[in-house]
Amino acid sequence: MNGVVGAGLFALILTACGAGGTDSAGTGGEAGAGSDEGTSKPAAATALPVESTARKATWTDRGATHQLEVSPKRLARGTAADLKHVRLDDDLKGMVPYYLTVSYTNTGSVPVGGAGPQASFTVTLADGTPGRAISLWNANPLATKASPSLPDNCDKAGPASVAPNDTATVCRLVMLPKGHDPATVVYSDEAGDTLLWKVGDGKGDDNGGSLLAAGTTADSSYEGLTNKGAVPIRVTPRSVRAGSLADLADYDLSDTQKNLVPWYVTFEYRNVGKEKLLPAMDDGVGLRTAGGRDIQPVPLLDFSFAGRGEAEGIDQCRGHVPNTRLEPNSALTLCTVHLLKKGDRPTMVSFEGEGKGVKTLTWRAL
Repeated sequence: MNGVVGAGLFALILTACGAGGTDSAGTGGEAGAGSDEGTSKPAAATALPVESTARKATWTDRGATHQLEVSPKRLARGTAADLKHVRLDDDLKGMVPYYLTVSYTNTGSVPVGGAGPQASFTVTLADGTPGRAISLWNANPLATKASPSLPDNCDKAGPASVAPNDTATVCRLVMLPKGHDPATVVYSDEAGDTLLWKVGDGKGDDNGGSLLAAGTTADSSYEGLTNKGAVPIRVTPRSVRAGSLADLADYDLSDTQKNLVPWYVTFEYRNVGKEKLLPAMDDGVGLRTAGGRDIQPVPLLDFSFAGRGEAEGIDQCRGHVPNTRLEPNSALTLCTVHLLKKGDRPTMVSFEGEGKGVKTLTWRAL
């Protein structure tokens, strides 16, 4: 932060991926230059319906885990004009601010301090894309004009400490792409389950028309080691379903994995080209969750192995895989295993094909 702000704000831009999603450190931003309009107030934000049931949660800070009760209280959509006095990173420009007011009660026996549990809240879109957080606070003793007041005190920092049995209400400012409706409020801490609250009906939008309906067939292509080029294929998601941790009883899991839930994603692939294909298309499968996490397949086993007797546990995920290559005009199903935190759920499945000009296909998961 390296500027003096006539509007009275220093702005620290925290580009968080939201509730423990795929981490991507962002660059810092700084507050904008002075303005004669520093005392003007932004238009009232538009409140959105959101679930507000309080739930038990944890907050981990510097190795200590605190017990809490958390809930969203209000979610409102602002406008880009709300932040006209703030200098944003280029990739945040044009995005829409959402004001998420959350509440947390310290149900433990020691004070809760640090960055605050509000940092574990975010808002996600229908495809699981997480919002990106901005923190603003008044910290410019040289400012000569009052800073514009953002809705719900979103320009104020949370309390430095919350005593046992006390409750704090804090606003979290989250940026989302313009033209999309949020679907979910998320709370996720490394020591606990993922907590989800619906925004409206919880469906949001279809990400500008890029999300295909579940079960829809789409064209792609894939390359094999012996192919001269990409072979055209047709891809159809057949099922996305939850399993049980007991399904993985025969596998050596880490302590973290032992607290996760397996989800099975089955795709059908049809070779519509003229060359044979190595049946390895499941390497292109991805999954995103309502909690904003991108979950890649877990390489637990070779699904082409024929199990003995009736399928049990993870063997239920297996489809029929040819011993050699996928012949032209033939189809097969392949299944991938994705490990999700308890409470989280898939929102989008994807297939990344191979070949010139091929685009990643995305479907609603359920």
